[in-house]
Amino acid sequence: MADLSQYVDLKEYNFVFAAACIIFNPLFWNVVARWEYRTHALSRLFRSSYIGCYSLGAVIISLALYRSHCFTEAMAFQPQSEILKRREFYYMGAALVAVGGVLVISSFLALGFVGTYLGDYFGILMDKKVTGFPFNVIENPMYWGSTANYLGLALMNSSPAGLVLTAVVAVCYKIAILFEGPFTEEIYRTKEKSKK
Repeated sequence: MADLSQYVDLKEYNFVFAAACIIFNPLFWNVVARWEYRTHALSRLFRSSYIGCYSLGAVIISLALYRSHCFTEAMAFQPQSEILKRREFYYMGAALVAVGGVLVISSFLALGFVGTYLGDYFGILMDKKVTGFPFNVIENPMYWGSTANYLGLALMNSSPAGLVLTAVVAVCYKIAILFEGPFTEEIYRTKEKSKK
């Protein structure tokens, strides 16, 4: 591919705003979830840990939809690549969207709303770790499915800017996993200790 700066204007407003949304989302839900875990402020505010969890989940879903909108807008304001306009890239993108969709939806179905949207931080713990599909295929399938969706959209839109933003998504999710994984494991270790 030619010089990336021909295809990606890193200073263009929509691109910068999309990158900011991508970075903000996992930062927001991690900070709020840990705050809830330590203070139970949302559970007290809503007088129910379930309503607090559903409320936070609704906010996270809204932010994710807005992030996807900003991602699409950012691609629209950036040049397309002639190389990426080849039919095989479009089909590859469509396949990635399909695979990503399967990973995201099956993760949601396996975990349920509360399991997906940080219920463990609200003290709503699952009886045991989910090990069935898609968790038996890939760790953190919702994150990597979402990343596949963005990569697929970038390819389907022949968008180098979309590819760069997808890399930002992947890095943000990788960092989120580094923080969330050990913290969630500690929540369940504490639960097991309290049973003894």
